[in-house]
Amino acid sequence: MTTSPTKPSGHLVGYARTSTVDQKAGLAAQLRDLEASGCDKTFHEEISSVKPERPELDRALDYVREGDTLVVTKLDRLARSVADLVGITARLRAKGVALRILAMNLDTGTPTGKLMLNLLGSIAEFERELMLERQREGIAAAKAEGKYKGRAPTARRKADAVLRMKAEGRTADAIADELKIGRSSVFRIFRAAKAA
Repeated sequence: MTTSPTKPSGHLVGYARTSTVDQKAGLAAQLRDLEASGCDKTFHEEISSVKPERPELDRALDYVREGDTLVVTKLDRLARSVADLVGITARLRAKGVALRILAMNLDTGTPTGKLMLNLLGSIAEFERELMLERQREGIAAAKAEGKYKGRAPTARRKADAVLRMKAEGRTADAIADELKIGRSSVFRIFRAAKAA
C-alpha cells in the first residue's frame, strides 16, 4: 500500500479488520462493501481486537487528509469501546476528516452524524463516572465494615521467593528480572528480612 503525499482532498478511505485469519470471508465482505461505497483506497488487517496495536488502522489515520472520509462497515471493526471510538474520532476531527459507519448509516460529515457521535461520547463519559462512583462507594462500604485492606503490593507478596533466590546466590538484578519487580523492592525485602 503506497501513500501519495499530493492526494487531493475529498477521498473515501476504507478500513477493514477481522479478528483472525479464519475470517477470510468476513474480510472479503467488508472489502466488497467498502469498494461498493466508493472507497478508492482501503487499509485492512487480520488482528485481534484485544491487541493494543493496529498498524493498518494507524496507517489509515495517518493517510487521511482534510476533506476525506474514513469508511468502515461496522463500528466494532473500528473501535474496541465507545472510549476508543471517541479517541479515534477526535484524531479524525483534528485532521478535518469525517467518519462513515455503513451499518449504522452514520456519517460525521452531517449534522445528525456529529450529534450521534457526541451523544456516544457523552454516554461513555457518563458510564465511566458511574463506574468510578460505584467503585468509591464499594470501597467506602468495605472500609466501614473493616473488610477493605487495599491491594497488597506485588513485591511484598513475592518476599518468600526473593529471599529463597537470594539464599541460592542470585543477584538482586537477576531476582528483579525473574520476578518482574523493581530492584528497589528487592533491596527493601532484603533489609526487612535483616531487621526481622
